[in-house]
Amino acid sequence: MIWTLIHLADLLLWLFLAGSVAYVVLFAIASLFRRKRRRVIPQPSSQSRFLVLIPAYHEDNVILNTVETFLRQDYPPSKMQTVVISDHMSPATNARLSALPITLLQPAFEKSSKAKALQYAMKEVRGESLEVRGERPETGEEGFDFVVILDADNVVAPDFLSRLNAVCQQGWQAIQCHRTAKNSDNDIAALDGLSEEINNTLFRRAHNNIGLSSALIGSGMCFSYEWFRRNVGQLSSAVEDRELEALLARQRIYVRYEEDLHVMDEKVSSQDNFQRQRLRWMTGQVQTLLLMLPYLPKAVVTLNLDYIDKTLQQMLIPRSILLVALPCLSVLMTLLAPVWSIKWWCLTAAFCLALLIAIPSRLRSQSLSGKIVMLIKLVWRMVKNLVHIDRKDQEFIHTTHDK
Repeated sequence: MIWTLIHLADLLLWLFLAGSVAYVVLFAIASLFRRKRRRVIPQPSSQSRFLVLIPAYHEDNVILNTVETFLRQDYPPSKMQTVVISDHMSPATNARLSALPITLLQPAFEKSSKAKALQYAMKEVRGESLEVRGERPETGEEGFDFVVILDADNVVAPDFLSRLNAVCQQGWQAIQCHRTAKNSDNDIAALDGLSEEINNTLFRRAHNNIGLSSALIGSGMCFSYEWFRRNVGQLSSAVEDRELEALLARQRIYVRYEEDLHVMDEKVSSQDNFQRQRLRWMTGQVQTLLLMLPYLPKAVVTLNLDYIDKTLQQMLIPRSILLVALPCLSVLMTLLAPVWSIKWWCLTAAFCLALLIAIPSRLRSQSLSGKIVMLIKLVWRMVKNLVHIDRKDQEFIHTTHDK
């Protein structure tokens, strides 16, 4: 009797984990088949008007470098407006920002969040650039074509907006750029950067390859100005990118992943920051799942594949937990019942092979052997986060950045 119960528990646990593994394997394979992309070179007369929003909460260490680097764009200044939403930054930082050719907003939120910062900016900046230039927009026009969202630590090349404009001219309403690590100074940052590249492969390139929308990632995002203006007010959680994904999917708006357009992003380099970041993501995953489930039946009936897919993504077990749990369970079942362990070893092998496919070729030569101990430590911190997930918690969990 006891062995029957153990066998049943073993099978149910295997099936539970196999769902997340199957999803990763499917999209790892899909990432190998590239779709032909349209190339459109815009004429000088077809330059979009960009509103660039940079929310900055306690980001005194990095914001000035980000803004000063961004202002080197080769794009016409009259076609772009850079807005920094300075939330709880020092007077000295704000004074230096005020001396730059940007719009500086200084809200006083009792409880801060990125969503609140974006909503505040859209209310404050609406039509400002046209008024400054003495132009009068027609009814319904605000003076911008697209909104670009960057994080306070993001760095982009001088031709970023010019190249983004070329993509915008193809008619996309939502674009996710290729966010990639700008630092790998220790094992934590290297693992965080590697995880992001795997996400880029599985949830962005692979999805576009088979006609599904790319996942958003919080920065390096570009949206139709009118769409964003109409929808930004609906954001309410600390994971606004997941909410934006849900809104886009419900409205059947395709998200284009622009793999060749890079946004450099600072990776976390301490265990405490990693734990805080993952707690925010894991809490957001639960909150987003509960937000999306009520609309899932309609999505199934209407065959809204993007919405179904985004809902399934919220149910996935984090890959780093799988990477440690699967080998451990395989060894455990080998000791308890070798025959039962075969399915575990097959699942582990399939998962590891899928991850190998998802890792960009330029990173595959980097040995993970020296990072295994750190990986286990980080996974343990993620497991500890499970008891701290509060689906009703809307508090913004800030990840600090070093100089």
